[in-house]
Amino acid sequence: MMSRSRSNADPSEILAFATDAAKVLRDDKCDEVTLLDVRGLSQVSDFVLIASGTSERQMKTAAQSVEDLGKERGTPHYKSTRDTGTTWIVVDFVETVVHLFEPDHRLYYDLESLWSEGRKVNWD
Repeated sequence: MMSRSRSNADPSEILAFATDAAKVLRDDKCDEVTLLDVRGLSQVSDFVLIASGTSERQMKTAAQSVEDLGKERGTPHYKSTRDTGTTWIVVDFVETVVHLFEPDHRLYYDLESLWSEGRKVNWD
Protein backbone atom coordinates (compact mmCIF):
# COMPACT_ATOMS: atom_id res chain seq x y z
CA MET A 1 0.00 0.00 0.00
CA MET A 2 1.34 3.42 -0.97
CA SER A 3 1.02 6.37 1.30
CA ARG A 4 1.47 10.02 0.71
CA SER A 5 3.78 11.75 3.15
CA ARG A 6 4.31 15.19 1.64
CA SER A 7 1.13 16.90 2.81
CA ASN A 8 0.88 18.68 6.12
CA ALA A 9 -2.79 19.51 5.58
CA ASP A 10 -5.45 18.32 7.99
CA PRO A 11 -7.16 15.24 6.44
CA SER A 12 -10.61 16.42 7.56
CA GLU A 13 -10.04 19.79 5.85
CA ILE A 14 -8.94 18.03 2.66
CA LEU A 15 -12.11 15.91 2.66
CA ALA A 16 -14.27 18.98 3.40
CA PHE A 17 -12.69 20.84 0.47
CA ALA A 18 -13.13 17.86 -1.88
CA THR A 19 -16.81 17.43 -0.97
CA ASP A 20 -17.47 21.16 -1.26
CA ALA A 21 -15.74 21.18 -4.65
CA ALA A 22 -18.08 18.38 -5.75
CA LYS A 23 -21.05 20.49 -4.65
CA VAL A 24 -19.72 23.49 -6.57
CA LEU A 25 -19.50 21.38 -9.72
CA ARG A 26 -23.05 20.12 -9.20
CA ASP A 27 -24.25 23.69 -8.65
CA ASP A 28 -22.51 24.71 -11.89
CA LYS A 29 -24.60 22.06 -13.70
CA CYS A 30 -21.92 19.42 -14.18
CA ASP A 31 -23.18 15.87 -14.64
CA GLU A 32 -22.11 12.61 -13.00
CA VAL A 33 -19.99 14.25 -10.31
CA THR A 34 -17.87 11.47 -8.76
CA LEU A 35 -15.50 11.85 -5.82
CA LEU A 36 -12.99 9.05 -5.25
CA ASP A 37 -10.86 8.58 -2.15
CA VAL A 38 -7.48 7.39 -3.46
CA ARG A 39 -5.54 7.66 -0.21
CA GLY A 40 -3.14 4.75 -0.07
CA LEU A 41 -3.45 4.21 -3.83
CA SER A 42 -1.95 7.44 -5.16
CA GLN A 43 1.38 8.92 -4.22
CA VAL A 44 0.32 12.36 -5.38
CA SER A 45 -3.23 13.03 -4.21
CA ASP A 46 -5.85 11.98 -1.69
CA PHE A 47 -8.97 12.57 -3.77
CA VAL A 48 -9.87 12.52 -7.46
CA LEU A 49 -12.96 14.48 -8.45
CA ILE A 50 -14.44 13.72 -11.88
CA ALA A 51 -17.36 15.46 -13.59
CA SER A 52 -18.85 15.91 -17.05
CA GLY A 53 -19.55 19.29 -18.56
CA THR A 54 -22.17 20.22 -21.10
CA SER A 55 -20.22 22.82 -23.11
CA GLU A 56 -16.82 24.50 -23.32
CA ARG A 57 -18.17 27.62 -21.65
CA GLN A 58 -19.85 25.70 -18.83
CA MET A 59 -16.70 23.65 -18.17
CA LYS A 60 -14.54 26.80 -18.00
CA THR A 61 -17.03 28.38 -15.59
CA ALA A 62 -17.08 25.27 -13.39
CA ALA A 63 -13.28 25.11 -13.33
CA GLN A 64 -13.13 28.78 -12.34
CA SER A 65 -15.70 28.20 -9.59
CA VAL A 66 -13.57 25.40 -8.13
CA GLU A 67 -10.45 27.57 -8.36
CA ASP A 68 -12.33 30.37 -6.56
CA LEU A 69 -13.37 27.93 -3.80
CA GLY A 70 -9.73 27.00 -3.33
CA LYS A 71 -8.72 30.66 -3.02
CA GLU A 72 -11.53 31.31 -0.51
CA ARG A 73 -10.34 28.34 1.57
CA GLY A 74 -6.70 29.37 1.47
CA THR A 75 -5.92 26.43 -0.79
CA PRO A 76 -5.22 27.96 -4.18
CA HIS A 77 -4.76 25.54 -7.04
CA TYR A 78 -1.23 24.46 -7.87
CA LYS A 79 -1.85 24.17 -11.59
CA SER A 80 -4.69 24.21 -14.09
CA THR A 81 -4.52 22.63 -17.54
CA ARG A 82 -6.99 22.78 -20.42
CA ASP A 83 -6.60 20.88 -23.65
CA THR A 84 -6.90 22.87 -26.86
CA GLY A 85 -10.54 21.96 -27.45
CA THR A 86 -11.49 22.27 -23.79
CA THR A 87 -12.69 18.69 -23.74
CA TRP A 88 -10.68 18.00 -20.57
CA ILE A 89 -9.80 20.48 -17.82
CA VAL A 90 -7.61 19.50 -14.86
CA VAL A 91 -7.39 21.65 -11.75
CA ASP A 92 -4.71 20.37 -9.38
CA PHE A 93 -4.97 21.31 -5.71
CA VAL A 94 -2.30 18.68 -4.86
CA GLU A 95 -4.41 16.77 -2.29
CA THR A 96 -7.46 16.94 -4.58
CA VAL A 97 -7.27 16.74 -8.37
CA VAL A 98 -10.35 17.84 -10.32
CA HIS A 99 -11.05 16.49 -13.82
CA LEU A 100 -13.77 18.07 -15.96
CA PHE A 101 -14.55 16.22 -19.16
CA GLU A 102 -16.70 16.55 -22.22
CA PRO A 103 -18.81 13.36 -21.88
CA ASP A 104 -17.28 11.42 -24.82
CA HIS A 105 -13.76 12.13 -23.58
CA ARG A 106 -14.72 11.05 -20.09
CA LEU A 107 -15.82 7.69 -21.48
CA TYR A 108 -12.63 7.40 -23.53
CA TYR A 109 -10.21 8.11 -20.66
CA ASP A 110 -12.37 6.28 -18.10
CA LEU A 111 -10.60 7.52 -14.95
CA GLU A 112 -13.18 5.72 -12.82
CA SER A 113 -11.72 2.42 -14.05
CA LEU A 114 -8.17 3.65 -13.56
CA TRP A 115 -9.02 4.43 -9.91
CA SER A 116 -11.46 1.54 -9.48
CA GLU A 117 -9.82 0.56 -6.20
CA GLY A 118 -10.60 4.01 -4.81
CA ARG A 119 -13.53 4.36 -2.44
CA LYS A 120 -16.46 6.32 -3.83
CA VAL A 121 -17.30 9.17 -1.43
CA ASN A 122 -20.94 10.02 -0.84
CA TRP A 123 -20.66 13.80 -0.91
CA ASP A 124 -24.28 14.78 -1.62
